Amino acid sequence: MQLYRQISGDGPHLIIIHGLLGASGNWASLVRSAYAPHFRTVTPDLRNHGRSPHAPEFSYPAMASDVLELMDEEGIERAHLIGHSMGGKLAIHLALNHPERIDRLVVADIGPRAYIPSHEAIFNAMEALHPERYASRPEVDEAFSRHITDPGLRQFLLKSLDREDDGYRWGINLPAIRQGYPEIIGAIDSWETFDGDVLFVGGSQSSYLSESDLPLIRALFPFAELTMIEGAGHWLHADRPEEFARVTLDFLRA
Repeated sequence: MQLYRQISGDGPHLIIIHGLLGASGNWASLVRSAYAPHFRTVTPDLRNHGRSPHAPEFSYPAMASDVLELMDEEGIERAHLIGHSMGGKLAIHLALNHPERIDRLVVADIGPRAYIPSHEAIFNAMEALHPERYASRPEVDEAFSRHITDPGLRQFLLKSLDREDDGYRWGINLPAIRQGYPEIIGAIDSWETFDGDVLFVGGSQSSYLSESDLPLIRALFPFAELTMIEGAGHWLHADRPEEFARVTLDFLRA
């Protein structure tokens, strides 16, 4: 599958992988300010997200195959990876199963363990919205606010709204994502290890990653480091962008 991608900068290759319901554009500001000055930065939309094609299969092996195809298309033999949330688990999958393609790995606010389902209310709200019924984004936002009261979360989700001639539609493939969701939140079970340089970065205000995850992390990544960013939640690269950039650049450029 040929993924849509944005490419900026020159230097060693860096691939940034977004999280569930996100897109490459979520990273545009950090790419410009922090990563493109030092790396040839490739930021794809994963399958069923953003401008990339839709497909019924939504799994880590399928997404990993897409990323490897992207690397081949771009002539990238090896690359650094940054992955956030679901993108972090995908980066873990790539490092464990294709270590010869990975240099340094940054996993942002996710671990290899299983997580409890936490997106059902969001999926239900997106299905209930029917954006094609509205004539403008403010109208869509007002209608969506009846289901999603958090304005920050609402604006993040509305970035997946596409405009067509006959109105608005969701750009993501929600049925496929819901079907694959149990695997996406499941544990990564592997006998493989990755002996390269790995940095796990968590937000101190997030419940997704903590010191208690280190034993499982180091069973797969023996030399992994863990850093917590104070005051950051799950979207730590948006909550504390300068600190996130500093921590990750220090690691990637070491």
